[in-house]
Amino acid sequence: MDGKRPAEPGLGLTGKKRKKEVMAEFSDAVTEEILKKQVAEAWSRRTPFRHEAIVMDMDPFLHCVIPNFIQSQNFLEELQKELLNLDFHEKIPCSAGFLSTSLSDDLKKRKEPHICALRKILFEDFRAWLSDISKIDLESTIDMSCAKYEFSDALLCHDDELEGRRIAFILYLVPSWDRSLGGTLDLYSVDEHLQPKQIVKSLIPSWNTLVFFEVSPVSFHQVSEVLSEEKSRLSISGWFHGPSLTRPPNYFEPLIPRSPHIPQDHEILYDWINPTYLDMDYQIQIQEEFEERSEILLKEFLKPEKFAEVCEALEKGDVKWSSRGPPNKRFYEKAEESTLPDILKDCMALFRSEALFLLLSNFTGLKLHFLAPSEEDEVEDTKEGEAASAPDSTEEGTSCSSSEPKSNQEATGNNSQQSSEQTDPVPAENEAQKESSVPTCQGELRHWKTGHYTLIHDNSKTEFALDLLLYCGCEGWEPEYGGFTSYIAKGEDEELLTVNPENNSLALVYRDRETLKFVKHINHRSLEQKKTFPNRTGFWAFSFVYYE
Repeated sequence: MDGKRPAEPGLGLTGKKRKKEVMAEFSDAVTEEILKKQVAEAWSRRTPFRHEAIVMDMDPFLHCVIPNFIQSQNFLEELQKELLNLDFHEKIPCSAGFLSTSLSDDLKKRKEPHICALRKILFEDFRAWLSDISKIDLESTIDMSCAKYEFSDALLCHDDELEGRRIAFILYLVPSWDRSLGGTLDLYSVDEHLQPKQIVKSLIPSWNTLVFFEVSPVSFHQVSEVLSEEKSRLSISGWFHGPSLTRPPNYFEPLIPRSPHIPQDHEILYDWINPTYLDMDYQIQIQEEFEERSEILLKEFLKPEKFAEVCEALEKGDVKWSSRGPPNKRFYEKAEESTLPDILKDCMALFRSEALFLLLSNFTGLKLHFLAPSEEDEVEDTKEGEAASAPDSTEEGTSCSSSEPKSNQEATGNNSQQSSEQTDPVPAENEAQKESSVPTCQGELRHWKTGHYTLIHDNSKTEFALDLLLYCGCEGWEPEYGGFTSYIAKGEDEELLTVNPENNSLALVYRDRETLKFVKHINHRSLEQKKTFPNRTGFWAFSFVYYE
């Protein structure tokens, strides 16, 4: 005998303790049959309901708040430690908007004991409870992640709609928090087109509070910018999945009118533009650089005295501004042109003038004026030369020629294959008309300040176009404030190009059908500008788009 006792069936090895499984429980009060029945009835009738264990409201869309969701404080503290040890990824663009925060990887496969326990209680016990009160057959699909919002982070307006998502949830693990710290969950009302209109309710995050709401075509919400430099807004969020709702047809905004150039001779250029840029040899250099990179920044573009007059008129504050929305697509101020002082009206006229169309043609090689040569003209000249020297080459040359301008092939973010998915369909007849139509433009004078942005959205227009930006009032502006224009390839996260606001600098960017753009949310760091310029809020930009 060796003196060893044989192992008993089903037990682990001698000397090793079996690890105790971590368990979690959610609020007993919520599961009481009487309360559960009352909540289900309120959900069915779409009527508000209030109880110390749960509050349900229908304005502006169905949402519920459960305080003290998890029973054990010790469990929550250990869960918080596990979450803070995760790897977080910074600044993630998404199709619904722009997420400026830190997000963890999907938590559905994490092995940490407290994360596992929370996942189990949410997607088993709580899912069953939710199915009972909502009468939605929720699936076992697990969709959850952790977000850590720190100073200046925000999640801009979106509706959460995606195939199969039925109920969204957020569990807050924040320190003591109040409205002054930002980070509120803001809920939007909608207009007659089911587009977000304005914030009508803000929920302040609170430790161990679960918020959930019905995902629908009107469930527009945002996380407001976090204003605390010391505290982090930690939360776990995700979605319960079920049969998809039938959603209404997409609403397409009325197209912004495009106009051909205003007849005006070249004298306007001599009045306004730095003489350096009117030199033909220099224009050739600019065009070579632009055709290579599809973008260029022309510094000190306007004559100093003209630029000073423009800035003075903007700073006087006599311009009437109107807010541009809806907030799931954009939020900034646009000048009402009828209210502009003469110097600003003249500047707008410059960008619409025939002379500038021709100058932009010289800068870019695009055919924005009938006097500008196009690649088709060059191809025809080449063909004629080939035909004169080689009579048999005409047919071969025709089959190899391209009707697409060289600049189109070299546009920012151009891919070898074009996506078959058009988010904003362009009728075939428009393409036919494009060949015979005259060059056009659209433009506005914009005011950018704290809280402003534009978003990539489902109906973002994708087409060949030349963007023009001229900035004013940017002294001391830092990239960390936001307000820069970012270009990305459709379906990709990586930025292709960033255009930062810079005083009296003209930015030209040619984009193709695979390129999208947005203006980064301007955060509260931008208020630093007031220390140097007390009377200034943000900056201004003349923003134009030109089409061949």
